[in-house]
Amino acid sequence: MKTILAGLAFIVTARAALPDLKVADDHRHLVTSEGKPFFLLGDTAWELFHRLTREETERYLENRAAKGFNTILAVALAEHEFSKPNAYGEMPLEENDPTKPRDAYFRHVDWVVDQAAANGLYTAILPTWGDKWNMKWGKGPLIFTPENAAVYGEWLGRRYENKPVIWILGGDRPVESEGQRAIIRAMAAGLERGDGGRHLMTFHPPGHTNSSDFWPDEMWLDFHMLQSGHGQRAIANYDMNSRNLSLPSRKPTLDGEPCYEDHPVRGLMKDGKPTEWFDEFDVRRAAWWSVLAGACGHVYGTHSVWQFHDLAKRKAQTDARTPWQDALDLPGAAQMGVLKHMMEGWEWNRLRRSDAPLSGTWVASSRPIAAVADDGSFAVAYLPDPGSHPIHFNFQPLSYGAAEATATAYNPATGEKIGLASIEGELLSLPARPEHRLPRDRVLVVTRKTADGIE
Repeated sequence: MKTILAGLAFIVTARAALPDLKVADDHRHLVTSEGKPFFLLGDTAWELFHRLTREETERYLENRAAKGFNTILAVALAEHEFSKPNAYGEMPLEENDPTKPRDAYFRHVDWVVDQAAANGLYTAILPTWGDKWNMKWGKGPLIFTPENAAVYGEWLGRRYENKPVIWILGGDRPVESEGQRAIIRAMAAGLERGDGGRHLMTFHPPGHTNSSDFWPDEMWLDFHMLQSGHGQRAIANYDMNSRNLSLPSRKPTLDGEPCYEDHPVRGLMKDGKPTEWFDEFDVRRAAWWSVLAGACGHVYGTHSVWQFHDLAKRKAQTDARTPWQDALDLPGAAQMGVLKHMMEGWEWNRLRRSDAPLSGTWVASSRPIAAVADDGSFAVAYLPDPGSHPIHFNFQPLSYGAAEATATAYNPATGEKIGLASIEGELLSLPARPEHRLPRDRVLVVTRKTADGIE
């Protein structure tokens, strides 16, 4: 296996056509059509098709590709300002009828999908936001029935059959009736008829819920998606992923909407106003928690980017405060690319969550998580706040003991190697943190002493 490299750089170059994606034989992760493990790193750009010009779109896509993302998430029938046209004056449907999509609007969607592919990015398309089939909140309008959902789905599937897309049904709403269930199933069946089942499909649920809460075993659903959401600083998405992987019908899983960077912490609002905002550490912790719990990737979001916040053009939604052009370079985005690069430096698809290596008493926000290779050859742990005391590490899940082991600490914000931990029996002491120079969290990699890192 490859040693982790410091000084990461992601260079956008001309690319061949993106391969199709499918579920791996172990039903834990995704692979390309050539069988190469695919770590899905997504960025939330819900309003991309609806709000940006082509010049703005190019800026966004180039930025995300350069940071290491390989997937963008966008919705065809927008949540906000659905009654207004896109940047070129085009509406998506005639008379809000899903059986009458307007070609001019979707020609722009075509262009975005192609431009994303040219930047090495898959496009994960939500056919519609959830308020168009369940107006539990939002503005709607309610426009879907099982019959027109099937027609619309088939039309979309056929249009993008030969494009590098992923389908995401749902759109931040629960399934609360048999009628709503029939709409989603009909749309899924239509998409599959249109593209011949070529593309992966999942379901985007509302906050603090899981696609498996609504669809524990549906043939059309290829991988599970959860939304740990924006309610609290630390939400146990690792347990939500583990619950998915323990289902009788196992499917890959990932957190499709964790806390967004620069988003208000909803549970700490007072009198309807934000008091605290999620920062780079919050989004980094959520990502590492999730992937070491067995996720097949991760989706990142920036509160101003998903809506492309621009006060010169439109009203802010849900307390956005940073222009999207500036929010593109918030530190958490680049750190997601670091995470992907680090995971790809290991045989990450062989990692399995294990609570055995780390023991101790932890507050919820500092709970560490560990994963061990399926053959016991190495382990990776994420420590949100290890402090200065030695860590109890149980070597039993590994294929060797403490005397043969080496433990290397990394900075999860940059991927740089910090140094070796000292090992005395089952006690690991991490290298000291130079004051004001490093974040408090660490990634710890344990392997055989004969290796310098993981080889």
